[in-house]
Amino acid sequence: MPVAVCSAALPFDVAAALRGVAEVRAPAAGRMSRAELLAAVRDADALISLLVDRVDEELLAAAPRLRVVANCAVGYDNVDVAAATARGVAVTHTPDVLTDATADFTWALLLAVARRVVEGDALVRSGTWAGWEPGQLLGAPIAGRTLGIVGFGRIGRAVARRARGFDMAILYASPRPAGADAAALAARRVSLDELLAEADVVSLHCPLTDATRHLIDRRALAAMKSTALLVNTARGACVDEAALVDALEAGDIAGAALDVFEREPDVHPGLVASPKVVLAPHAGSATTAARAEMARLCAGAVRDVLSGRRPAHLLNPEALR
Repeated sequence: MPVAVCSAALPFDVAAALRGVAEVRAPAAGRMSRAELLAAVRDADALISLLVDRVDEELLAAAPRLRVVANCAVGYDNVDVAAATARGVAVTHTPDVLTDATADFTWALLLAVARRVVEGDALVRSGTWAGWEPGQLLGAPIAGRTLGIVGFGRIGRAVARRARGFDMAILYASPRPAGADAAALAARRVSLDELLAEADVVSLHCPLTDATRHLIDRRALAAMKSTALLVNTARGACVDEAALVDALEAGDIAGAALDVFEREPDVHPGLVASPKVVLAPHAGSATTAARAEMARLCAGAVRDVLSGRRPAHLLNPEALR
């Protein structure tokens, strides 16, 4: 029977979903180390990977029987798709199912940094709170302000839909116009430079590519309003963390809320120390429903490929020719 390796314990019964199709090998809890994963894929026909797993030439060479990589994420910058295609390995991902979860969490972070929720929580828990004062923990207004969305795909548009409830003006920067979707949201497409200059909140929803790595660098941060907030639920390396720390310390921008980091799980110490930053542990899709559905999609992709069918959300159809 074919072997399907799952690099982590998932909130879905993958073994039951693949019963009769593949023998599933997965840790009982947590996730495999790099060494454990390289050893596990030696006789694997399928791999369900996480965004923290590097599916690169080294791993692919260690897995000569591999036919499919089902990446349990919407992004796939952790997978060398070209190398997989050259070896005839199908690669899939899990779009759509985490859109609402991530958009909701973007707004949780946005409001937390704007209204200084984490600082307030710490103050109350400290036992030193002396009661209400008119100048205490004053935050930034959001209603009626301008939201700039960098990357106007599924998640970016979902964030924009939620912004309508706050009567926000919506700008977006994207390689392609969003057409009817943008019109329905009254969203205006602008250049990145114009977005940075006008937005009160800049929210990142772009994939990580060569073009977007350190998209938010020193120049971009200097172009933002001194009262602006930066929110990132996309990929950590879209932001130059050292430049962000300097911008926050200099008062070039007012605050940031980050769910993703350049070198996870390591976080720049300047971000950890800053009271102007809200930090989250890559939890954008962390609802029980979203994570379970992501795992279900991965199991379905493995089932399809091992059964000779074309899977949903296939990134490299040429691999199956």
